Amino acid sequence: MSVRAAIVSTYPPRRCGLASFAAHLRQGLLEAGAAEVPVVAVVREPGGSWPPEVVMTLPQDEDWAYVEAARYLNRSGVDAVLLQHEFGIFGGEVGRMVLQLLSSLSVPVITTLHTVLSRPGPEQRAVLQRVIRASRAVVAMAGRAVHLLRDVYGAPPEKIVHIPHGVPAPPPGTPEGWKERLGLAGRTVAMTFGLIGPGKGIELALDAMAEAAPRCPDLLYLVVGATHPDIARASGESYRQGLEERVRRLGLDGHVRFVNRYLDEEELLGYLAACDIYITPYQEPQQISSGTLTYAVAIGKAVISTPYAYAEELLGGGAGWLVPFGDAAALARALVALARNPELRAGLGRRARERARGFAWPEVGARYLELVESLGRREVRAVARR
Repeated sequence: MSVRAAIVSTYPPRRCGLASFAAHLRQGLLEAGAAEVPVVAVVREPGGSWPPEVVMTLPQDEDWAYVEAARYLNRSGVDAVLLQHEFGIFGGEVGRMVLQLLSSLSVPVITTLHTVLSRPGPEQRAVLQRVIRASRAVVAMAGRAVHLLRDVYGAPPEKIVHIPHGVPAPPPGTPEGWKERLGLAGRTVAMTFGLIGPGKGIELALDAMAEAAPRCPDLLYLVVGATHPDIARASGESYRQGLEERVRRLGLDGHVRFVNRYLDEEELLGYLAACDIYITPYQEPQQISSGTLTYAVAIGKAVISTPYAYAEELLGGGAGWLVPFGDAAALARALVALARNPELRAGLGRRARERARGFAWPEVGARYLELVESLGRREVRAVARR
C-alpha cells in the first residue's frame, strides 16, 4: 500500500518540542516507506519562510483557517491526517478551535496526544473528549496516558494506541571527546535541556547544586536552551536574569553555566553525549511526555528526575533515580552519589539504554505507518493491543 499521510502540527523553523517531534515523525514515516508526507504548519501569524514539505500554514487564532485547512486536506488525496495535539498551540479557550478542523475533515484522523491531564478542567476534558470522538485512533506515548484516556476521558480502548516518543541516533564520538569539543574537559557535567521557563524546576536544581558543589568541586551544571518564546514575549529575559541572580547569590558562579540559545539537534546531542548526569527537575506532576528525558535515557545517561508521570514510567525498574518534588536535599544527595561514582553512573546508563529499545525514530515511524495502513483494513484494535 502506497501511503500518503499529512501532518498537522507546529513545524520548524518554529521552535518548540512539538515542531521537532513533527519533523522527526515525518522523516520516520518516509524511511518506513510512506510515499509522501505533506505538512500543514500551525503558525502564530501568516507568512514566513517554510521548507518545501509545508504545503499550507494554519494561523492558530483564525477561525477561518481551520476550515480552509480541512478543505485543502479533503481534496489532497491523503490517506490520513496525523494531528499533533497540545492545548496551547490551537486558538480559542483551551485550544477548542481545533474542533473546527476536525468537524470539517472527511479524511481519517490519527491524533497524537502530547498532554493528557489526570485532573482536567471541565473545558479541557470536554475538548479532548471531542477530539477523541473525531479521531479514528489516538496515540499515547506513555502507558499512564493510555489509562487516563480510558478512565478519565472515556476513550474506547480499541481507539487507543501506545507508541513511544521517538529518539534520534546518538552522535558519533566519546563523552570525553565531546567534553573536549565543548570546553567541558575535566568536569563532571550535570545538565538540563529545554526551552527555559517557570515549571522546569531549575530553581530546585540550583538549590541542590549549592549543597552538592562543595562536596564535588569538579561538578558543573549546564542549563541548556533559550528562554521559552512565550515567556520572552511576555517578560523578556527577566526570568532567566532571576535564575542568574540566584546563581550569584548561592555562590555557584564556577559551578553553573547557561547556554542561552536554541540548539539545533546535532548540537543538543553533542551536549547530551558530553554530560554525565541528566536532570529533569520538572514541577508538573501530570506531565506525560518529555522528549528531552527520552533522548537522555536512549543515549544511556544516568538520570535524576522528579516523579512526574512520564518520569515515573520511563525510569521505573532502575533506569533512573527519582527524588521528591521540592526536595533540594534529596536531589543534592543523588547528585553527589552519582558524581563520585562513575561505575554507578555507567550501570544506570546501561539500564536506561535497555529501557529505550524500540524508541529509534525509524521504528517509531514504522509503527505510525502501520497504524495508517490499518485504518483501511479496520485493524486499529490489533495495532493497539501490541
